[in-house]
Amino acid sequence: MVVIIAVLMLAANFWTDYKWFGSVGYTSVFVTELWTRVLLFAVSGLVMAVIVGASIFFAYRSRPGIRPMSLEQQGLDRYRQSIDPHRKLFFWIAVGALALLAGVAASGDWRSYLQFMNSTEFGVDDPEFGMDVAFFAFVYPFLRVLLGYLYAAVILAFIAAVVVHYLYGGVRLQNDSGQRATPAARVHLSVLLGVFVLLRACSYWLDRYGLVFSERGYTFGASYTDVNAVKTALLILTVISVICAVLFFANIYFKNTMVPMASLGLLVLSAVLVGAAYPAIVQNFQVDPNEQRLESPYIERNIEYTRNAYGIADAEVQAYDATTELSAQDLVEESQGTTVRLVDPSVVSQTFQQMQQVRGFYQFPDVLEVDRYPDTSGNLIDTIVAVRELDGPPEDQNNWLNRHLIYTHGYGMVAAAGTQIDAEGRPVFTEYNIPPRGELSDAVGEYEPRVYYGREGADYVIVQAEEEYDYPLDSEEDTGDVPTPEDAVETEVSPSPDEARAPADADQQGAEQTEEAPAEGGEGADEAGGSQAYNRYEGSGGVQLSSFFDRVLYAIKYQEPNILLNSAIASDSRIIYERDPVERVEKVAPFLTMDSRPYPAVVDGRIVWIVDGYTTSNGYPYAKPIDFTQAVTDTFTDGTAQQVGALPGNEVNYIRNSVKATVDAYDGSVTLYAWDEEDPVLRTWMDSFPGIITEKDEMSEELVDHLRYPDDLFKVQREIMREYHVTNASAFYGGQDFWSVPNDPTGGTEAPEPPYRQTIHYPGEDEATFSLTSTFVPRGRENLAAFMAVDSDPRSDDYGQLKLLELPRSTVIFGPGQVQNAFDADADVREVLLPLEQSNAEVTRGNLLTLPFAGGLLYVEPLYVQAGGGGAASFPLLQQVMVGFGEEVAIGSSLPDALSNLFDGEAQVPEEGAEEPPPEEEGGAGGGGEGGGDQELTDALNEAVEAWEEAQESSEEADKRLKEALEALEEQMNEE
Repeated sequence: MVVIIAVLMLAANFWTDYKWFGSVGYTSVFVTELWTRVLLFAVSGLVMAVIVGASIFFAYRSRPGIRPMSLEQQGLDRYRQSIDPHRKLFFWIAVGALALLAGVAASGDWRSYLQFMNSTEFGVDDPEFGMDVAFFAFVYPFLRVLLGYLYAAVILAFIAAVVVHYLYGGVRLQNDSGQRATPAARVHLSVLLGVFVLLRACSYWLDRYGLVFSERGYTFGASYTDVNAVKTALLILTVISVICAVLFFANIYFKNTMVPMASLGLLVLSAVLVGAAYPAIVQNFQVDPNEQRLESPYIERNIEYTRNAYGIADAEVQAYDATTELSAQDLVEESQGTTVRLVDPSVVSQTFQQMQQVRGFYQFPDVLEVDRYPDTSGNLIDTIVAVRELDGPPEDQNNWLNRHLIYTHGYGMVAAAGTQIDAEGRPVFTEYNIPPRGELSDAVGEYEPRVYYGREGADYVIVQAEEEYDYPLDSEEDTGDVPTPEDAVETEVSPSPDEARAPADADQQGAEQTEEAPAEGGEGADEAGGSQAYNRYEGSGGVQLSSFFDRVLYAIKYQEPNILLNSAIASDSRIIYERDPVERVEKVAPFLTMDSRPYPAVVDGRIVWIVDGYTTSNGYPYAKPIDFTQAVTDTFTDGTAQQVGALPGNEVNYIRNSVKATVDAYDGSVTLYAWDEEDPVLRTWMDSFPGIITEKDEMSEELVDHLRYPDDLFKVQREIMREYHVTNASAFYGGQDFWSVPNDPTGGTEAPEPPYRQTIHYPGEDEATFSLTSTFVPRGRENLAAFMAVDSDPRSDDYGQLKLLELPRSTVIFGPGQVQNAFDADADVREVLLPLEQSNAEVTRGNLLTLPFAGGLLYVEPLYVQAGGGGAASFPLLQQVMVGFGEEVAIGSSLPDALSNLFDGEAQVPEEGAEEPPPEEEGGAGGGGEGGGDQELTDALNEAVEAWEEAQESSEEADKRLKEALEALEEQMNEE
């Protein structure tokens, strides 16, 4: 029964996988992988069976006819009597089991085999051997795998031969004559040892090429010792191994133990003296005392090849003598047209949830995404986006029918402007409500809002069966007052300081807004017979359950008998599974590593998920390997909110964003676009799976508008840039200029600060660009060392161009952690924050953005206030903004207020076309008598002010003067 159940489960999974690949149009991927696995399974299993089987057969056929009488042989007679009647059965079971294990293990190496068979040259030669990088990336790994299986087969054949020879008396532990092995056994075992030593010679020869991955030296790759000692030693060991193998084979003629024992001793001795002792002597007595000088050429190789492998070789480095002081007039001039994405996608998810959830079973991700959409004027603006996904049916109605047949899909895109808020601190929505409406719809036109494929919901749903819940018809009333761009507050920078919003007012406004926000599930929760819309799926997604047999397969796959028992499921019903966009792309492109941040976009009338795919390798010579998962982990990816995918073992030393993939949220169709068509790894896989990658030119214009530079690639490059911004070998050896990625000062953890998407005006550029940015601090210190950005606009000629602003070491510029400490310690900031922190209000620090500004670097951190005790109905409101420039920090109720409070003095906002007023002539020429009247009024006002100040001292004389001054002022005003 166990075997039958296991076979049924395997068959059901196999056949449903085949049908799934057929439903998405990637059957060729399934077939190619399957036949490659079958080929490797058959060949490796056959090789293992032949080698081990032949060894067992020869050992049995060469057994001695007469065995000496001894206690050992008398004991073995009982085993021989038990085994002999069934020896053929034992033989086939042993050989079959080994062949099965070898075949299963080999089938898992199908990727290495396909890369070996379809390798594409890089056009870059290794400096040591003069061979193209393709040899090390594609050929060398497969040769290693092949050699490993041959090793295993020969070792198992030797063990099997020893067991059979011992069992039938060919090898004896007890023997009075001193002959512990028959001549036939000695010949047999000598041949096997000779084959093993010959394989060892091949391994030594191949190890020479493996030196490009050595970790012996100061940096990764072949070092001085490897090139000048180990390489020579491996060549000597190769020759010695071949000689020893010949001696083992010669024992076929000599048929004694002297020759193989001498060969084995020579092999071991040479391995110790030549392979270990000689390189150790060179390293300890020649390299270590002169390491910097001797290793410099190899450090240069490591730097060059690492920078090429991670795509940072062309990074633009600019010395940036950042200013730390700015006048109020400069502030006003520089801030005109400057916008900052204040809306934090990691904070406002709760705001989206409360204002746009509509019903309790809809869900938004914990961290939202940043894209760009045009506003009413056609200008692209940073936009916070998410789709309203379906988490599942209400808790008290969470049964199989509701979860898998009724509540099948989410509904609509939700978007908010990243740079605008309303007067109460809420995000300004550009797409909202059900059915969706807003500026986004006006700009892109009508689109299919239903989301059958996303990151939330049941693992499978069945459509075209029961009526599917679509959306509540009273949803417009449920959302209440939604702030739109018309409600956004102005962001003009004032020339003079303003007082920050009083904490009590902020708390009160937050509380008022909380009271207005609908509770989870909305005010108009479905009553008995409540109005709601239903839908019947009309797409082509999923697998059609066209027969009863199909239903049986999926009932077995999901172990769910209701798939067979539900009468609404008919021949036109479709089962939709593998709904997560990342998992769908991973399945149709198993050779790609996927980015952890897929994001939705409205493209050509549909909501699509855009997923970035990477081609990776761990076989790029001299390039430093890193742990992919560790490199991409930060505040956003620390937890279950985001999933991180990587190569097995997580080690990579080459990466390219070679594929842009899309997954249609309605029908689940997957399209793979070749984004980096010159990538040799991608071209290798395109030859392995012909026809599955679409050319870059096939992308629609609307899709290209929403592409962006991927997060994980930037984080990997950031990790490498910490050290490899240093290109001088001597400086690299010293390591004094190495950097670190600062910890996120707002996250409360030790996780690195995540990169931020924002539109910045990079120094030297004419226009602001949509960018992905990060910062560096010196290793072991907290001040700022560099600012890193990459152009993320696919329409830009500089898309993907890494840019570094390297700050002078002589000037101390506050780093993120120091700025955060300055915020916490500043008296004016504490005056605003302390009442909030001591009250019931919950204060959340938003993303600490860093951006070039006015020849320096500006820090901006929004503060969100959430009324305490509000429960699930409360959400954070953006109430304050903290800014830092140089060593100065300030706080304000908005970015303009905060910037105004940051600088002292007064200035005027320059107006286009305005002319400076002519200087006034003395005596008020041209003013006549009116000029004298103005002067008298001014004098009277000054006298009144002076008298009032003196009156504060409560002197009788000052009171009298104040009275006289006020009477004079009244008289003068009556005359005017």
